[in-house]
Amino acid sequence: MLKEERHNYILNEVRIRNRVLLTDISKKLDVSEDTIRRDLNHLDEQGKIKKVHGGAISSSFHLYSYREDQIYAHESKSVIAEKAIKLIQDDSVLLMSGGTTNLEVARLLPDDKRITVFTPSLPVAMQLLVHPLIETIFIGGRLSKDAQIALGGEAIRTLSQLKADLCFMGTGNLELAAGLTEFDWEVVQLKKAMLDSSKRMVVLTISEKINSSQRFNVCPTSSIHTLITELSPTSEMLKSFVEKGLEIL
Repeated sequence: MLKEERHNYILNEVRIRNRVLLTDISKKLDVSEDTIRRDLNHLDEQGKIKKVHGGAISSSFHLYSYREDQIYAHESKSVIAEKAIKLIQDDSVLLMSGGTTNLEVARLLPDDKRITVFTPSLPVAMQLLVHPLIETIFIGGRLSKDAQIALGGEAIRTLSQLKADLCFMGTGNLELAAGLTEFDWEVVQLKKAMLDSSKRMVVLTISEKINSSQRFNVCPTSSIHTLITELSPTSEMLKSFVEKGLEIL
């Protein structure tokens, strides 16, 4: 594979999933890790990604200020956010993970919506601060410099003390057989705790992330109550999830 083709593949994976591992890209492209490391260095120098230990993250994933032009598939994520907001009732308790789709939900929440939101995501918490009627509770812990979310025992202990009405869970990988998966073990533990702390699990994802999986399992597909994508609920791509019993929006 030519260098330009490798670069395009890496950029596309980073845009879709926000974060990639050097080892995964190396295996998928069947080239050495040193080659991918040089590719990541080059793309980082050009400002197209941000290189981190063991891989890379999207430049938009590291923003404190919201910029639509740097959010991948922004239009699709706005469609998902609008659908998700319709599920939120006044005076309810919402649990939100990180990711740019949840960031879009936080941005589009109407000013007259009165709810309480718990989140381990620093960008989501900061976005919620502009809403006059939303009480934002940041789930603290050791902050991941890559994902900007709180991880570890303190965050999990906090989650064990609540039962949210809804959990809006962002994801990079969803597959019917494998369920919800991640490549970061600590993120998996956080998301498992979020699932246990919620009455209803709602997964928000653009369709490009469906039919992909990673090494660590968060939960089986049967644990998901509602799946929201930018697609029509009658889309052929979502048919197997409907048959599995998920509500599709």
